[in-house]
Amino acid sequence: MGSIFTLSIVQSALELGCIYSLVALALFISFSILNIADLSTDGCFTLGCSVGAVVTVAGHPFLAFPAAMAAGICSGFVTAFLQTRMGVPSILAGIIVNTGLYTINIAVMDFSSNVNLFGCDTIFTLAKEVSGAGWYTNWYKIFIVAAIVLIIGVIIAWFLNTRLGLSIRATGDNEYMVRASSINPIFTITVGLCVANSMTALSGAVLAQYQKSCDINLGTGMVTIALASLIIGETLIGKGGMFKKVVGVILGSCLYRFIVAIALRMSVPAECLKLVSALIVAFAIAFPYMKDKAAFYKAHRLPVRIRREDGDEAC
Repeated sequence: MGSIFTLSIVQSALELGCIYSLVALALFISFSILNIADLSTDGCFTLGCSVGAVVTVAGHPFLAFPAAMAAGICSGFVTAFLQTRMGVPSILAGIIVNTGLYTINIAVMDFSSNVNLFGCDTIFTLAKEVSGAGWYTNWYKIFIVAAIVLIIGVIIAWFLNTRLGLSIRATGDNEYMVRASSINPIFTITVGLCVANSMTALSGAVLAQYQKSCDINLGTGMVTIALASLIIGETLIGKGGMFKKVVGVILGSCLYRFIVAIALRMSVPAECLKLVSALIVAFAIAFPYMKDKAAFYKAHRLPVRIRREDGDEAC
């Protein structure tokens, strides 16, 4: 076990888990709360990554994050517009936006397949210069991403308990009831998807500065990763308040990265990671069902005492 969990692996898993937890929180809003399968996540993640990378190359590492979030809001608005105003089903709307974002992303990157940030200042390089020498020198990255996730998590938990947030939650539960209560579901769906996609784009921007590069195919399979993190977190935490659910999603993302790290340490080929992700998602989704079924069969297979007419008992 010690050879599997080294300090560097734990550190990397926590850093990537925190970064990808922003996408899991986005799916928490769109999938779990609004009950909308937003398949534009892959393209939106690359959009945030490309916008963040380009703004960082221009010499504005801090401005890269609000710029990426603004681009994500635009992506979420288009997805919501197709669903609510054009009558396009949510799955098809996500596919359409995801397809169109490929061209937009490569245009943002000046029609290049990748952007290099190694010669630019990022929040991580600036933090390394400030940190100086000490035991925390090798942990400055996790401090930064943890701070970002903590701030976003608190804001999301607070927002979903506001009047608008409660309206968004109610829209996902019963859209017709919300409309009967004089709440415009078109507005709540639009706000929910804009918030969700802004977090997805923010995650892409943070990852671009974290790994100092951006690739046009970076977001491929991101919806699967985020869904796995979301399902794992919901399975671990179960029912509870909104803050508890947000914490569960973040923990689920970190746990997912640990599972991937273990798979890599066990010499699983990198080409098989998508299959591993799919299996994790399938198992996480099926686990509550299998748990209930196991409890049902266990309860009905208990020995039943049958009293015979002669007074003897038998199983």
